[in-house]
Amino acid sequence: MIERYTRPEMGRIWSLENKFQQWLEVELAAAEVLAELGHIPKDAAEKLRKHAGFSVERILEIEKEVHHDVIAFTTAVAETMAAAGAADASRWLHYGLTSNDVVDTAQALQIRQATDLILRGIDSLAEALKKRAFEFRYTVQVGRTHGVHAEPITFGLKFALWYDELLRNRRRLVHAAEDVCVGKISGAVGTYGHLDPRAEELICQRLGLKPAAISNQVVSRDRHAAYIAALALICATLEKIALEVRHLQRTEVREVEEPFGRRQKGSSAMPHKRNPVVCEQICGLARVVRANLQAAMENIALWHERDISHSSVERVILPDSTILTDYLLARTLWLVDGMRVFPERMRQNVELTRGLIFSGQLLLDLAAAGMLREDAYRVVQSLAMKAWEEGLDFRALVEADPEIRRHLSPEQIAQAFSIERQLRHVDAIFQRVFG
Repeated sequence: MIERYTRPEMGRIWSLENKFQQWLEVELAAAEVLAELGHIPKDAAEKLRKHAGFSVERILEIEKEVHHDVIAFTTAVAETMAAAGAADASRWLHYGLTSNDVVDTAQALQIRQATDLILRGIDSLAEALKKRAFEFRYTVQVGRTHGVHAEPITFGLKFALWYDELLRNRRRLVHAAEDVCVGKISGAVGTYGHLDPRAEELICQRLGLKPAAISNQVVSRDRHAAYIAALALICATLEKIALEVRHLQRTEVREVEEPFGRRQKGSSAMPHKRNPVVCEQICGLARVVRANLQAAMENIALWHERDISHSSVERVILPDSTILTDYLLARTLWLVDGMRVFPERMRQNVELTRGLIFSGQLLLDLAAAGMLREDAYRVVQSLAMKAWEEGLDFRALVEADPEIRRHLSPEQIAQAFSIERQLRHVDAIFQRVFG
């Protein structure tokens, strides 16, 4: 992932330095467990723990010659052992392991680190959404379906909806992370040909992981696809928030606006512009994470007990997807925290159609008063279309219509146009969402 979208803490997780450090942690855990089980000398495991190290530059240099990153890594570690006068102990490094025992298990450690950061970002955003939901709990806004005015809502309900969706995303991520953060020390084809399952259990336990119940040379990639899917869903929610702000920031709507800095410039040609550029960035980058899910799905089917076609893909999609999710959570938090809201403009837009948004309630009230639904729909729609096409006041047309007046009193008509009546259950919704 390009530096522009990489936050430092997440970037460090996917650095080569940290990747090889996690490889080393797996190797050392394996050596210590095997020493405890009597498979290798205890003093060799102790010397490995004390002296084993690596240089990223040296690993890359060796890899250019051997064209195998794990062999380059073990060779570089062996060199540090020799430099410390413990060359003999290095023969017990990687004992009984195959490359993906190290790579898949260490990758689980990296994914766990990345997930912790993402969960922290989700929790911060959830708190901000909750705060703004209560701030605008009773701020009246027109609800829109198909982009057209529908019925009244409150702006706080939008935040509550996003909050509820984000919590579902959190639960999905936790579950997917539990599935993907497993270890495997089962050998070249998953049969424990050189070590036994008990050794795997103890090595994984030392690393804070559960062992995969069964594997071949790799951990099954459906786990990784589900994890990327959870990230894609998170980013889809962030896009949903950003897309809403983009629509509401349009000049003819202008109910909200993303933060705009005092020295910020919106256009090289038009000095008046205040564009929702961060919202557009969120929408754009969310597409990348969704696209990575397609690649993750393609990684599930491998030849026989394993081929290497998934490996190069994961070197891209796992860092990029977690880096982007972390970045987009931070950007969306900035957006939600700093969002400018214009309640007066919301009220003006509620009144823009001059009562049309109450047509549904009027229809129900006429039916309840004895008018056949088909007749009520015909009467209300005819008045609504007249108001639409001639720019008239819908409520005034309703109050003057003799057929409606035969069924509803002036007080009942007023109730049909009551915003308070429409929004009487807001508190009940908030209670459901926030408790």
